[in-house]
Amino acid sequence: MRLGKMAFVLLSVGLIVAGCTGGESTEEKIYNHLEEAVTLEDAFRDQQDPLVRLEQEEKELYNKIIDLGMDEMDKIKKHSNEALDIIEQRKEKLEVEKESIDAAQKEFENVKPLIEDLEKEEAQEKANKMANAFNDRYKAYQDLYDAYSASLKEDKKLYEMLQDKELKKEKLEEQIEKINQSYDKVMKANEAFNKYTKEYNTLKREFYDATELEVQYDEESSEKQNSSSEEDKNKEEKTTDGSQENGSSDSDAEEQEESKDDNS
Repeated sequence: MRLGKMAFVLLSVGLIVAGCTGGESTEEKIYNHLEEAVTLEDAFRDQQDPLVRLEQEEKELYNKIIDLGMDEMDKIKKHSNEALDIIEQRKEKLEVEKESIDAAQKEFENVKPLIEDLEKEEAQEKANKMANAFNDRYKAYQDLYDAYSASLKEDKKLYEMLQDKELKKEKLEEQIEKINQSYDKVMKANEAFNKYTKEYNTLKREFYDATELEVQYDEESSEKQNSSSEEDKNKEEKTTDGSQENGSSDSDAEEQEESKDDNS
């Protein structure tokens, strides 16, 4: 998620089990809760690719609609209803995603009372920083969820408006401006969420390094996130002529405004 950009996921870590030492240490208890939180986010992770695909399908339908004339209202309604169906699918996946994040947060709460039981001061310090980063990440997700939900509502309004034969171009442009503003909020929220996820994963490594636990990291997951963070951050926005804006300057926007057609 979102709008073509993937959301980062928690780093998975495997414990290299040593011989039996007569019970779980505090470090091992924390490890178990941390990795259970990763498992509980499996559903969140599974929604990423499908959400991006659905966003792409919706964008293609929008472009088809904008290319049609008002005398082709049957096709406009058909594609608009298809887009509305995709919006519902995106809502469903968003809710699955949120349930997964909420479950991981609830599991992480089990870590907090264990931190003060850590004997090594360094491990305790790293664990507290890690806990703060996880809380920041969770709050960032709530902002992302709210922003994405709001953008879905604006998208829905657009496709309902497009089925109105009397729709004025000014009203259409007004709604598209609202949508693009909502996309800006989603992108910023997604960037914040990814930032805190990366920070948490780093601090989690540092915590494990500060303990006597022998762990093995999922390097493939880490490399995938690093490559994702290097992707082009320019987003595509809706226009009234079916073209896509890629972080255009004010002068570009003015030229675009002059070239808009009257399809709507």
